[in-house]
Amino acid sequence: MPKVGIIMGSDSDLKVMSKAAAMLEEFGIAYEMTIISAHREPDELIAWTRGAKDRGIKVMIAGAGMAAALPGMCAALFPMPVIGVPLSGKNLDGMDAVFSIMQMPPGVPVATVAIDGAKNAAILAAKILAASDEALLEKLKAYTEEMKETVKGKAAKLSEIGYEAYLAGK
Repeated sequence: MPKVGIIMGSDSDLKVMSKAAAMLEEFGIAYEMTIISAHREPDELIAWTRGAKDRGIKVMIAGAGMAAALPGMCAALFPMPVIGVPLSGKNLDGMDAVFSIMQMPPGVPVATVAIDGAKNAAILAAKILAASDEALLEKLKAYTEEMKETVKGKAAKLSEIGYEAYLAGK
């Protein structure tokens, strides 16, 4: 059964939102992914969102750009955590989506990550799930340690070869 629902309003969002799916796969978290337009398919959005808990969904990740109604509508209809991913757009580079997603009215919170931050949305979803899943918590700790070791390796390489050779890819 999926534990995370990933939703976006258009297939043009898939390039970014697929990063959430890839990260959930890395942690071994089952998910479902769909495309539903909040403005063009309101009835479908209501049905999918209201039925999510019965399908096993514990956290939603909703990506949206421009008017960015999708995360807020999901939060209004789904009783559990919703993480909004503001998507970069043509006009305001995603800032319109950031403000739309994070400025929710009292009682309808949406956690908001960085513009195009689907990977972080998946990590946040994993952390929410890890509050009651010790094995997942251990995977998150190992992931954090991997990141730390990667940075240490880069620092050692920079010290060894200098910035010019590092930038040249040697």
